[in-house]
Parts: sequence; structure tokens; C-alpha cells
Amino acid sequence: MNYHIAIDGPAGAGKSTIARRVARELSFIYVDTGAMYRTVALYLIRNHVDADDEQAVAAALPRINVSIAYENGEQQMFLNGENVSGQIRTEEVGNMASKAAALPCVREKLLDLQKELARTQSVVMDGRDIGTHILPDAQLKIYLTASVETRAMRRFLEQEQKGVSCSLPEIEEDIRRRDEQDMHRSIAPLIQAPDAVYLDSSDLTVDEVAEKIKALCRQGI
Repeated sequence: MNYHIAIDGPAGAGKSTIARRVARELSFIYVDTGAMYRTVALYLIRNHVDADDEQAVAAALPRINVSIAYENGEQQMFLNGENVSGQIRTEEVGNMASKAAALPCVREKLLDLQKELARTQSVVMDGRDIGTHILPDAQLKIYLTASVETRAMRRFLEQEQKGVSCSLPEIEEDIRRRDEQDMHRSIAPLIQAPDAVYLDSSDLTVDEVAEKIKALCRQGI
């Protein structure tokens, strides 16, 4: 029987890092749903499609092919056959992805891909509405969060390590804005599932968070 772990939470909470670690250590498949939306967002940016214009986005979707491959256990995102894994992690793409994810037409396009991955194997899937919408029957649901200040500092240090010039106050404002968008969108807003375990990572290391989730998983298997 396949085992599913759903990790939801706001931007910058460390979901992808934690989910990737837990999946690797449990020999599960890691599914980064945010990367799927970022891939769509990259196409919209490249082709100057306004995410606030739902008709324009819907018209563009048939020209967007999103696919996934795994190399050495790492998820790779492909946009119309091009590996864009290294191009979808900018703040610009993240902000566009948050807007695009609020559109029913975009969510419908990616829903089947997400569910098919879970139908065929044990997965750790992270996003905004995994436990509430994508995998409502997941055996383990986690709501992973951290303070805005902590999330902004993590993102700032991450960008600095990549040599990207950035502003901590601007990153903090971006995170607050994305929280507002994600929590108040009309379609599948970011909320904690009633049966999800609340986990605040503000004062925890990656190792500590991963160990807590693996312990919860072992209790449920």
C-alpha cells in the first residue's frame, strides 16, 4: 500500500527542503507542486501573459506542457521539453506562481499530474492545499510554518549564497503579500487541514524538523 505525506504551509517555511529530505530518507518520491506552478509562471512571464487576465492565461495553457523527470532522486521540471529547474526559483517567478495558482484553469491543468504521481507510488508532496484538496486522504498531514521574519531571513541568506543581490525588507514584504494572496484566494486557499499536525520550524533545524516528521510517519505505518 502506498503511503502519502502531505506538507502544506506558507512561502519560505522550508517545505521543499524538508519534503525532499524526508522523501529521500524514507525512499519515497518527492513531489514539489510549487515547482509545477512556477513552471507555468515562467511561461507566462516569458510570453508576457498577465496572470490577472484569466482569459489570457486560459488561452495560453494549451501551449504549456509541464512534465516531470527524476534524476538521482531529484525532481526536474520541464517546460515544453526544456529543463527549467534552475530558472524557476526567482522571486519574480514565485510571485507570478502565487497569482497563477489562484486560477481554476491552472489548477485543473496540474491536478491530474499531481494525483497520478500519488496513485502509483508512496510520495511526500508539498504545497499550499495538498492535505485539504490534492491528497485529502493522506496518512500523514503536516502544516509547516515559521514566522515571517524567520522565513524572510532564510530566503535572504539563500539568495546571498547564490550571489543574488537582494533586500531583506523587500523579501519580507514579498512574503507578507504572498501569504495574503495564498490565504485569501477563492480557490483552494492555504489553510491547515483539521487533521494536520501543526509544526513551527522557526527555532528548529532542518534535521530536527525532518526527524519529527519521520517519527510521526513511523507511528502511522
